[in-house]
Formats: sequence, structure tokens, C-alpha cells
Amino acid sequence: MAEKELERIYVIPLRKAKHGPASKAAPRAIKLIRKFLSRHMKVDVENVWIDQSVNEMIWSRGKYKVPSKIRVRAVRFDDGVVEVSLPEIEFRPLREEIRATKEAKKPILKKKEEITEEAEEKAEEEKVEEKAEEGAAEEEKAEEKEEKPEEKKKEVAEEVKEEVEEKEVKEETEVKEQKEVAEAEEVKEAEESEKITEKSQEEIKEEKKPEKVETEKTSEGDETRKEAKENVKEEK
Repeated sequence: MAEKELERIYVIPLRKAKHGPASKAAPRAIKLIRKFLSRHMKVDVENVWIDQSVNEMIWSRGKYKVPSKIRVRAVRFDDGVVEVSLPEIEFRPLREEIRATKEAKKPILKKKEEITEEAEEKAEEEKVEEKAEEGAAEEEKAEEKEEKPEEKKKEVAEEVKEEVEEKEVKEETEVKEQKEVAEAEEVKEAEESEKITEKSQEEIKEEKKPEKVETEKTSEGDETRKEAKENVKEEK
């Protein structure tokens, strides 16, 4: 057991902890306490152990409002460790409490041998599972291969039917189009023939008209001649 070597009470100023971001005032105050005690007690910073009561005193008004100073009891042991606590509280060595808490807690880190054994067991289990999955996948593939020929035959038959139906539809549409074109051509020919007949009839009529005019002219000339002869006879 370590024995007490030195015990003192200090009033540590904490005004410097307020310089800087307010959200980090409390952590800065803890650092100042460690530095102050390591300098005055002539100990490394890592060997300064702060009691929970001191921490609660600093955080009593929150992390933004830190007290400007704090009164502390510092006890140095012969092994170079300094334990810090409030003077109002009875002194209890922190070592015993820390040891009790460590013994009560379960070890977080396992031994390397245990870790390696567990890792090997997990790897073997994973390999077995992978092999089982591969076997199941191969069986499924074999079943799919067996089923595929029938499915392919059905698909081929359906594709042939669809092609035949498409060809029939195309042929029907082509025949309809040809019929429509032929009917349109026949209609055009009939209209042209009608137009030609009408034109020929009109030409014939026009050819006949001049003969009538000539006959009319000749008849009129004969009548004039007859009248002239009659007039001559009357004069005689």
C-alpha cells in the first residue's frame, strides 16, 4: 500500500478557462487544475487523479459558466501519484475505489488466443454455409436447365404462331390495297371514257352546223334571184 507523503490545500484560479469558446470552458478548467498541481506538487500531469466531487463542482453551473476559482485538497503518495478532492469531503483514497470498479467490470478486451479460436470457428462455419449455399444454387441451376427446353419449345412455337399471324395480316392488307388501287383505276378510266365521248359528240355537232348555214344561205340567194326575176317581168 502506498503511504501519504504530502498533503496540501490550494486555491486554484480558473479565470483563464473563460478565455476562448464558452462550450469548452469546463474541459479547460480541468486541464488548468492538472497543470497547477503538477507544477506545485512536482509530478507529471498524467499522475494527477481528480475526484468526482471536483468534477461535479466545476460542472455545477454547466459547461458555459465555470467558477473563477476552486479550493482543492491535494495528497501526494510515495509512488508519485497525486489524488485531488474537495476539502469539505472526507478523504478517501481513489485507488481502492478504482480497483473495486475495475474488478467489478468484465474485461472488454479478450485474449488473443480466444479471439483467434473464435475467428477460426466463425470462418469454418461461414465456409460450411457457403458450400451449402453453392450446392443449393447448383441444384436450382440444374432444375432450371431441365425446365428450360420445354419453356424454349413453347416460346419457339409462340414466336412461329405470331410470325404466321403477322404474315397473314400483311397479305390481307396488301390484297385490300391492291383491290382499292384497281377500283380507283377503273373509276378513273370510266370517267375518262365518258369525257372522251362527250367531247366527240360536241365535235360532231360543231361540224354539222356549217352545212346548215350554207344551205340557208343558198336558199336565201335563190329567193332573192326569184324576186329579181319577178320584178323584171312586171316592168316589162
